[in-house]
Amino acid sequence: MSVDTDAREDDRMYVEQMLPRARERLAIIGAGAAVSDAADLMSKPHTDLVVVCDVAGIMVGVVTKTGIVRQIRQCNGRGCTARTDTIMTRDVVSCQADQPLQDIWSVMKQQGLQRIPVIDRSGRPIGIVYARDALQNLLSEVKDEEGLLRDYVMDVGYQ
Repeated sequence: MSVDTDAREDDRMYVEQMLPRARERLAIIGAGAAVSDAADLMSKPHTDLVVVCDVAGIMVGVVTKTGIVRQIRQCNGRGCTARTDTIMTRDVVSCQADQPLQDIWSVMKQQGLQRIPVIDRSGRPIGIVYARDALQNLLSEVKDEEGLLRDYVMDVGYQ
């Protein structure tokens, strides 16, 4: 879906408005990196999803905490040398910055996703949208619209 951000005539919220926060949550690892390296990344606060990229920086999958735990259960001590590309999810739902946040929230809700990578047009990751953040932004948008409607109906500021 391609939307010209300069030609928007609506007041909808778009993913790009969440990019500063989404960039903070981005963790990237190479496809050939060890699973233990992905686990190290996930040990940091607010890092529940690691985007796996090929050598060109294109997203090829994601690693979740569940995938890491499943792999660790199969390891014997320090002998665990699995690579991230062996445990990653390859069929990834992602979005782009020019997509309406409401659409992304709908997909997240329908598919039970807590996080979605944001990619640029070439497939390189630029952030991670968390469901909690998306919902908070959408709720604040509704509150703003409610306030404007209330002011209009009450004729406040239009005298």
